[in-house]
Amino acid sequence: MSFATAPRLLIAVGLAVALSACAGRYQTPTAMGGDDDDAVCQGRGLAVGSPEYVACRKDRDVQRSAALARSDRRQRDLGEYMLNHPDRP
Repeated sequence: MSFATAPRLLIAVGLAVALSACAGRYQTPTAMGGDDDDAVCQGRGLAVGSPEYVACRKDRDVQRSAALARSDRRQRDLGEYMLNHPDRP
């Protein structure tokens, strides 16, 4: 490898690392386990379309939304802390 291609390779690797970090940001929180809501609710013995099944699906959706909101809030708080305290690593 020549010295002319080394900077380009380093830039490409840096971009790949940065993009891979961004891609992983919007995944389902691990607290939910990534389970299929339909399979979980049916596994509890609930018939599809019953009021209990609908409530189960809604509860899982609310839990997932709350987990995402907490995660986003923690990330935002960390960013604000880092901006307000540049002297602390």
